[in-house]
Amino acid sequence: MKSEPDECAIDDALAAPDATVAWTGVRNYQARNYMRDDMQVGDGVLFYHSSCPEPGIAGIARIASGTRPDPTQFDPASPYHDPKSPPEQPRWLLLDVQAVRKIALIPLADLRADPALEGMLLLKKGSRLSITPVDAVHWQAIMKRLDSVTNA
Repeated sequence: MKSEPDECAIDDALAAPDATVAWTGVRNYQARNYMRDDMQVGDGVLFYHSSCPEPGIAGIARIASGTRPDPTQFDPASPYHDPKSPPEQPRWLLLDVQAVRKIALIPLADLRADPALEGMLLLKKGSRLSITPVDAVHWQAIMKRLDSVTNA
């Protein structure tokens, strides 16, 4: 799950009550559908910093709730306001993400250079989605990498 650090960095999530933040502002149908259809409470999350000088994985989190309507779509003062989304049938959803731990940043360049991550959707040329699924093999490769750093 990508977040711009000036909006919500891993440190912000860790400092939030129960280290949990509502993942608002998703305005892409495919990303919304991943949240709605594929993400379950307890699933692991790679907390990725994007649109910053050094993008990369900055933390580990987990899904802490099911989806519900994103209230920012109804707020005219919000940059995520969607006047075409009716309250009786909201088009945009959010879920809660609980930060588990901050990690030493794994930069995008390092992710791209890791052969174990070949085929990872996040690294696909032209991938701009804020939410992408992570295959079990890629999740395990990143966890193994973190374990090797922790045990070094």
